[in-house]
Amino acid sequence: MPQILAARRRLGRRAFLAGAAGSLVLPRAFAETPAAPAIVTSEKVRPGLPCGVMSGDVTDSRAVIWSKTDRPARMLVEVAATESFADARRVAGPAALEDSDFTARLDLGGLPPGETLFYRVVFQDLGDLKTLSAPATGRLRTAPLWRQTVTFAFSGDEAGQGWGINPDIGGYRIYEAMRRANPDFFIHSGDQIYADNPIAAEIRTDDGRPWKNLTAPGKAQVAQSLVDYRGNFAYNFLDANKRRFAAEVPFLVQWDDHEVRNNWYPGQILGDERYTKERSASLLAAWARRALFEYNPMRFDVDDPERVYRSFSFGPALEVFMLDERSYRGPNSPNRQSVLDADSAFVGAAQLDWLKRRLLASKATWKLVASDMPISLVVPDLNPDVPKDTFEAWANGDNGPPLGRELELASLFAFIKKNAIKNVVWVTADVHYAAAYRYSPDTAQFTEFSPFWEFVAGPINAGTFGPNEIDRTFGPEEKFLSIPKDMKQNRSPLDGRQYFGLGRIDGATSALTVSLHDIDGAELYKVELPPDA
Repeated sequence: MPQILAARRRLGRRAFLAGAAGSLVLPRAFAETPAAPAIVTSEKVRPGLPCGVMSGDVTDSRAVIWSKTDRPARMLVEVAATESFADARRVAGPAALEDSDFTARLDLGGLPPGETLFYRVVFQDLGDLKTLSAPATGRLRTAPLWRQTVTFAFSGDEAGQGWGINPDIGGYRIYEAMRRANPDFFIHSGDQIYADNPIAAEIRTDDGRPWKNLTAPGKAQVAQSLVDYRGNFAYNFLDANKRRFAAEVPFLVQWDDHEVRNNWYPGQILGDERYTKERSASLLAAWARRALFEYNPMRFDVDDPERVYRSFSFGPALEVFMLDERSYRGPNSPNRQSVLDADSAFVGAAQLDWLKRRLLASKATWKLVASDMPISLVVPDLNPDVPKDTFEAWANGDNGPPLGRELELASLFAFIKKNAIKNVVWVTADVHYAAAYRYSPDTAQFTEFSPFWEFVAGPINAGTFGPNEIDRTFGPEEKFLSIPKDMKQNRSPLDGRQYFGLGRIDGATSALTVSLHDIDGAELYKVELPPDA
């Protein structure tokens, strides 16, 4: 077997290097001396890369390379198996134009599986083809086809509650802690921006400590236009830790409510008086979704270019299922419907059917479900413009048999048990603390399911909240909680209560180890889960 795997790697690398011969013809300054830009008289006239570079949606043979410039310019990409770029394959990408806010992506194919690759991005000024930007470099690992160790990080919730990029504490420090862990990829569980939370230059904690933010025009008010949403995504790239992490670790991205507005749902008309220009949640969401795709290395689905839910295979060890629990839900309500229909939907019928089919077809040892929101943590919708006693997440807090959105979970869990689908694990963020739960039918009101685990980790940089009430419908047992049960709410990142998770699937034993970490990477909890054969 080792000889076979080595041969596969050599074949993949040879095919990759051979692809360089068939690449497009690029500007001479880039193709002949890619490390050196064309000669220009002033640094100011060269295209800039204000957000650095980023990769994402990796497979065993493809990866999306993303960047942004500051003018009409063509994206030029090199990818190589060595950091020296001596064996580089050169590809001309798309033009970054005003209609995409000068962002650009290139879906690179023909990559070797299970390899660390290096890439370099340059922008060619379309107004002066002799002028190139300085290069920006990154690296990524493609998914393996064979069994090997796979590692990943997960977290969510970024720039929330007015706690923005604070240079005095080192900015978004958690990105640097995750970078040091060197994961193969990162699952961003949503709330990548807080479009409804403006960022002021200075605020104070409840005990009087000053907090100073970097500011930007796009974060001066709640987002009510495409320009505003773009400004929110661009703001987070002002943080050097995020730019460095994004250049080294591929992203798998989903969204939640704050990409638009707190607790929104399709068809909602906002009663929030801050929204003076537009109150249709569906229109705001359309702008937000466009900005989400513009500012992330996400691959467009051929049949549905706005689709957020998708899955990724990482060889025999792992398949990741990225859910979208925002686009297809019914209105927030008391969440006690007795039938599964459009009003009680959370992921919706089509996505639920997709998830069942993909889980059933998966050959991976571990099936990782990345959920926008936790399964059993009760999240009430406390917005003043909605009726009282309504709920935002799956759970309704009654601890009884499944009702409302819980009916989708009951259907899914029963399907998994009936079809003997093993080793399903859930990861999520949303509630702004870290926790671990083991679900068992022995302690549940609904019992037609097999035991499984759920891990919660966040925020990346936002207020710390919780802990939330736990709904007992599916029998969760709390194994770890990162915060005191009597904690004051909206604790700033100054308190250090920012969290991320790490997963590691051992290439030899297939055991999954999940650990939860604080803002500086200290391990707070760890559990090893042997695979159920």
